[in-house]
Amino acid sequence: MHRYVWAAVTLLAVSAGAVALKVVEEPPDLRQQLTSRMRATLEEADPATHRHAGHGSLPQNQAVVCGVHLYGYEPADVTALADVRTVYGFHMCGVAEPQLPWDVAVKLAGPVIVTMSDPPGIQVVEATENVRFVDRLRDMFPDRYARLALTEALSETEMTDLRSRYDTAAGL
Repeated sequence: MHRYVWAAVTLLAVSAGAVALKVVEEPPDLRQQLTSRMRATLEEADPATHRHAGHGSLPQNQAVVCGVHLYGYEPADVTALADVRTVYGFHMCGVAEPQLPWDVAVKLAGPVIVTMSDPPGIQVVEATENVRFVDRLRDMFPDRYARLALTEALSETEMTDLRSRYDTAAGL
């Protein structure tokens, strides 16, 4: 008889635990939130904020459409968007002028750091007359993200999405 009671108690406890787990929502994917925030920050910023050398004057009042690849964030052990201070990644943005195809559009691309301040800060990695690109990258990025920045850019899916959003913004 006790065996049946313990079996019933165990079954009831397992069922209650399953219901409790189902009611608790899983936290949203932090990496996806950061990717969306990074993209929005770059697209909403003045293109001059994240331009690279060689792009002295950029078209004004044009849509900026960006694709991003998130390498990581600091502090690396946080689980909430509000606790992230710095985001490391790659960006490729196109300045969408009316009827101007992607292939000839002004583009801004490379490793980027976005600080999650108000307003957000944007730093691009650039070589200077005296500092090589790879040395500048290693100065600005933590080692684990610098290694990724030397080998990873946009995924095929992200690039396809970027091109599609650019064509829409340019009216093509």
